[in-house]
Amino acid sequence: MHDIRAIRDNPAAFDAALSRRGLAGMSSQVLALDEARRARILAAETAQAAQNAASKEVGAAKARGDEAEFERLRALVAEKKAENAALTEAAKADDAALRELLMTIPNLPAADVPDGADETGNVEIRRWGTPRRFDFAPREHYQLPAVQQGMDFETAAKLSGSRFVVLSGAVARVHRALAQFMLDTHVGDHGLTETWTPVLVKPEMMFGTGQLPKFGEDSYETTNGWWLVPTAEVTLTNIVNDETLAESALPRRYVAHTQCFRSEAGSAGRDTAGMLRQHQFEKVEMVSVTRPGESMAEHERMTRCAEAILEKLGLPYRTVVLCTGDMGFGAIKTHDLEVWLPGQDCYREISSVSNCGDFQARRMNARWKPDTGGKPDFVHTLNGSGLAVGRCLIAVLENGQQEDGSVLLPEALHPWLGGKTRITAEGALA
Repeated sequence: MHDIRAIRDNPAAFDAALSRRGLAGMSSQVLALDEARRARILAAETAQAAQNAASKEVGAAKARGDEAEFERLRALVAEKKAENAALTEAAKADDAALRELLMTIPNLPAADVPDGADETGNVEIRRWGTPRRFDFAPREHYQLPAVQQGMDFETAAKLSGSRFVVLSGAVARVHRALAQFMLDTHVGDHGLTETWTPVLVKPEMMFGTGQLPKFGEDSYETTNGWWLVPTAEVTLTNIVNDETLAESALPRRYVAHTQCFRSEAGSAGRDTAGMLRQHQFEKVEMVSVTRPGESMAEHERMTRCAEAILEKLGLPYRTVVLCTGDMGFGAIKTHDLEVWLPGQDCYREISSVSNCGDFQARRMNARWKPDTGGKPDFVHTLNGSGLAVGRCLIAVLENGQQEDGSVLLPEALHPWLGGKTRITAEGALA
């Protein structure tokens, strides 16, 4: 959420930044609501003052025996009381409308974010690894003989409908091993704090990280008003909801492996084959909470944490900085990691690492206080996939595929598989 004082102080800068995201002239709408609210608050305070003054004079008029003045003042007290109440309610309504409007306006992009209308404006900043050259036509993950017995879309459709999968046998074990490998690497090598959180949250938690009110259709709401998390970003970030943290307690760095749930409302017809885009999937999510001056360096550090997973697995990838038109609602800057998928002959997103500045912190009222004293300020929050487990499974399968239908598994994963090194063409770990 945006700072209304910053918009008042420099509406032109606010509009200029938002125009980079395709939104024009938002400050006038915001300030009109703000001015109406402030005018009603002032009028309510004036009515309260008049009520208080008249109340003091009522007794004096009664003591003088001035019945006419007594009745006039008593009527004035009642009038100003009613006026104050009406204006206060109107100001509350204006305040709610202003907050609702501010809740729907995206974050302002950082100065070094490239301008662009869509993903074609994203800029590659580095690339790692060389895509393997195959002596045969590489297949997509769901077409591999080693995988077909352990990746069952028909049974999943019977159980739950489209965009679900049932994993079993060797494929399920590799999927589980990937999550364990990611968690252990982030905890042991990167110093993140392993965390286990619920997947059902209150609506105010979804408001806190920006999924509500604007993107409710992308998630699942239960009949009792809880929401299934689209990512552990929601729970991990909201750990500091309504908290004031000591400076010495920062940065906080969390990692969690959770089930995630997305309706994929805006992706009809996209990536329907295989398990690239599912309603239920798993992610290992990283979240950092920092002081404002440290968030950009933390963004780079988190990106490296995600890149390290791909490098350990030997998966070629590229890192891009998203342009203004492709960046998420709450971010000031985002790096996407795109892994090479030989079955599709292209790079596909496997991680998105975003710095949200104080945007989420304002929604959550999450602050930090200098150890030397001074006024509390809003923290900065960051989040990123480290990585999407299902997409990582796809990349491991496709990059390790052999002409005979088997799959060679990354060496880094062998300890999490009891020393097994491949999936045979018949679907067994060996």
